[in-house]
Amino acid sequence: MSASPPTAPRPIVVVTRRLPAAVERHATELFDARLNPTDTPLTPDQLADAMRSADALLPTVSDPIPAAILGVTPRRAKIIANFGVGYNNIDVATARSLGIVVTNTPDVLTDETADLAITLLLMAARRTGEGERHVRAGQWTGWRPTHMLGTRVSGKTLGILGLGRIGRAVAKRASSGFGMRVIYYDPPVPLGEARACGASPRESVEEVLRESDFVSLHMPASPENRHLINAERLAVMPRHAILINTARGDVIDEVALAAALARGTIGGAGLDVYEREPKVDPALLKLENVVLLPHLGSATTETRVAMGERALANLEAYFAGIPPRDRVA
Repeated sequence: MSASPPTAPRPIVVVTRRLPAAVERHATELFDARLNPTDTPLTPDQLADAMRSADALLPTVSDPIPAAILGVTPRRAKIIANFGVGYNNIDVATARSLGIVVTNTPDVLTDETADLAITLLLMAARRTGEGERHVRAGQWTGWRPTHMLGTRVSGKTLGILGLGRIGRAVAKRASSGFGMRVIYYDPPVPLGEARACGASPRESVEEVLRESDFVSLHMPASPENRHLINAERLAVMPRHAILINTARGDVIDEVALAAALARGTIGGAGLDVYEREPKVDPALLKLENVVLLPHLGSATTETRVAMGERALANLEAYFAGIPPRDRVA
C-alpha cells in the first residue's frame, strides 16, 4: 500500500485585527490564518515580523504599512490584502517596486457609506446629536416653538466633491429621496453617469462650495487632496452651510474647520473620519455644531462580512496563481 503524498503547507496569513466571526472561520479553513484575538493594533515591529514570517498580510485601513515595513529583510510576504476600499495606509509605490501585490475591497460598502453620509447630513441639519445630549443630561424642559431649531434639508442644494460610486449613491438618495438639487465637481466623471444620479457639473471646487447648502466629500486620499478643504475654501461657503466628510480625514484641515465652526464661518459639520484617527482635534470635541462619529461608514454586519470575504477571495486567487480581482499594485 503506497503512502499518501504529503500535503502542501497552507499559506500563512497574518490578520491584523478581529474580523466578523464568519470571516475568521473561513480564513482558518482556507489558510494557516494567524488571528488577532485581542483586537489590539499591531505595533510597527509586529507588522515587520509578519512581513518576515508570513506569506500574506490581511491588514485594515487603520494599519500603517510604510516603506520601512515593506522593505524588511528577509521578507516572505508576497501579498497584502487590505480590508477596506481605501489603501492610503500602504506605501503602494514601494510595494509595487518590491513586487508585493496589494489588493482592496471595493464595491461592497457603497450603500452603507452613502447611507451614513445622509445620516450625518440629517443629524447636523436637525441638531440631533446636540438634542440627544440635551435629553440625556436632563436639561429638556418640554416642547417650545423656538427650541433647538435646525435647518430644512428637502429642496436644498447638495454639493458633492468626488462623484465616484459612493458620491453617486449619495446623489441618488439626495435627489430622489429629498428632492435636493445636486451639483458636483469631478471632471473625469462622464456627464451621462452624473445625469443618471441627478447631478449637474460645476467648473471648480469653489463653485460647488459657493452654491451649496450642504457639501459632502467623497474623493480618495492622495497628496493632491490633502487639506483640499482649508481655511480659504471654508470661507467661500455660505455661513449656513454644513460640511459632511465620510471620505478620508486628511482631506480637511481640521484646525481650520474647528476655527470656522467656532467663528460661525459655516453653520455645521458631520464627520466620520479624522486626520489623525483615532485622535480627534480637541477643539472639535468642544463644539456643539459638529456631529462626530467613530468611522462607521461601512459598519454593518453584512458589509463587514462582505469586505472580509472579498479580501479572502483576493488571497485565494493569488495563491491559486490567478490575478486577484481587486489588485491596486
